[in-house]
Amino acid sequence: MTKLNNFQVIIIGGGHAGTEAASASARMGYKTLLLTQKKKNIGCLSCNPSIGGIGKSHLVKEIDALGGIMGLAIDQSGIQFKILNTRKGIAVRSTRAQADRVLYSKFVQQYLKQHAKLTILEQEVNDIIIKNNNVIGVKTKHNNLFFSKSVVLTTGTFLGGKIHIGDKTTIGGRKGDISSIPLALKLRELPLKVGRLKTGTPPRLALKSINFKNLKKQNGDFPLPYFSFLKKNCIRPAQIPCFLTFTNNETHEIIYENINKSAIYNGKIIGIGPRYCPSIEDKVMRFKDKNRHQIFLEPEGLKSELIYPNGISTSLPFSIQKKIIHSIEGLENAEIVQPGYAVEYDYFNPKDLKLNLESKYINGLFFAGQINGTTGYEEAAAQGLLAGINAARFSNNLEPWFPRRDQAYLGVMIDDLCTQGITEPYRIFTSRAEYRLSLRENNADLRLTKIGKKLNLIDTKRWLRYIEKIENIEKYQTILKKNICFKKSENAKSIFVFTTLNIKENITYFDLLKRPELSIHTLINLNLIKNKNLDIEALEELETNIKYHGYILRQKKEIIRQILYEKSLLPINFDYNQIKGLSKEVISKLNTSQPFSLGQASRIEGITPAALSILLIYIKNNFFLNKY
Repeated sequence: MTKLNNFQVIIIGGGHAGTEAASASARMGYKTLLLTQKKKNIGCLSCNPSIGGIGKSHLVKEIDALGGIMGLAIDQSGIQFKILNTRKGIAVRSTRAQADRVLYSKFVQQYLKQHAKLTILEQEVNDIIIKNNNVIGVKTKHNNLFFSKSVVLTTGTFLGGKIHIGDKTTIGGRKGDISSIPLALKLRELPLKVGRLKTGTPPRLALKSINFKNLKKQNGDFPLPYFSFLKKNCIRPAQIPCFLTFTNNETHEIIYENINKSAIYNGKIIGIGPRYCPSIEDKVMRFKDKNRHQIFLEPEGLKSELIYPNGISTSLPFSIQKKIIHSIEGLENAEIVQPGYAVEYDYFNPKDLKLNLESKYINGLFFAGQINGTTGYEEAAAQGLLAGINAARFSNNLEPWFPRRDQAYLGVMIDDLCTQGITEPYRIFTSRAEYRLSLRENNADLRLTKIGKKLNLIDTKRWLRYIEKIENIEKYQTILKKNICFKKSENAKSIFVFTTLNIKENITYFDLLKRPELSIHTLINLNLIKNKNLDIEALEELETNIKYHGYILRQKKEIIRQILYEKSLLPINFDYNQIKGLSKEVISKLNTSQPFSLGQASRIEGITPAALSILLIYIKNNFFLNKY
């Protein structure tokens, strides 16, 4: 055992989960090893060339607030940005960006090179070395041994991965990349519950073969939104449009006639696919009342000759894929450069994980990303960040950290996964968060950056920006409360002309902003707030707090009540048969799940309010109420 082979944290896999895990561990000052099959594929966007979306952008912002990579990477590689749900409330507004694949992965790779504590090696892991239920290292394909107290598995779709196109099946975790078969077999020997899931990707089309003439152009938003709170002064890539087209009755007839040739419908695939990103076969078969489905034609990069037809993933044979594509407006002569395919892979039941993403059965073994049954880059990256933090802390015998449901979408996702488990690929949505008004996209830094500082994740520049934003919010609040709009003033007349809001009495600008007709941008445009070196983020955050004050206050009271349950910690590896008054069903569920806290127990299906009362009384009488 040499010093060169000794690390504090080992990460397996160079996808979104692996890169965030490796970066987090290294930023915290821990000697970290990232093992990947191909260095050139680190940070690769394997499927759709985009980041963000409903709920997903909240995760990206939270990753950024904790010093992660994804927000910075998409800001410097995005070729179209849009704000979604602009007509809805602030809680569900989300940012989405098309990415240039090459620029995105290039940024991630260069960013990782800056970490002095990170070593990246191109080696395939075949085995996890475990002794007395404790991880001690890994073994690679060429029998190289690397030792560490903690290991993070971020294998994506590569564990036992199979690629399906019609009746043809090949081994692979992604087109052009081999599966991790030996590692998959070794992991199946461990006391872990394993299952199979499926995802898919559409065919890639040659840009020059598409007729865009009659298709609807989809432009991005200006000024360009940012994902990162740092808003680096960089030259951002050129912005280009996407285009919209639709399937039609002819398309659907082709699918109906050939449905038995799909790997999903002919029994080749046993894994369950994502409900919210179904294949075109699934869409047509499940929604027979719809005579068309939209397809977004998304460029894969500024210099790329490929188009990604989002909304038409498939596992039908190549010959049928051609017929489907050629039946669609604008794609009549489109050339398929790469056929669509389905990928089936191993995942492990996340109910077997603690909330810090460590295995309940093997100390020091952490899981993050699609191996936990999730789907999407953002979900994987957020898990990777959390697993990297906790793997590092575990290696130094420090207490774990994870956010509660009221602190972050990351907390919502982790609690959902570890408490409920999954029956299909998990995707985050704003609707999953009961406290979503408090978990807004643009206040992720106010929620998490201070925590990131304590965890040693945050650099000086990010911390100074956080302090500046807080100070500016307080400064602007004072200004708005001091300044009065008099009812017969020129300012009042200007506001009426601009908004039809009739000011009948003298009022502070702070109270004026409570009116739905008026926004902070109205005051800026009317020069009622001097438009010089304004911190727009701070002003918008202040406006949100003013307009939603009553709702936010009510939600905070609900959170305080719930925190009592979250702080009531339950014993580890406890036999719930010891507690009198619980039903056999409740005892069975608690013994199986081994919840971390009373709060987590409350979210287990079948755990009744009566059972929670019994648990609360028992822990008050037999334990003290811990806090985390």
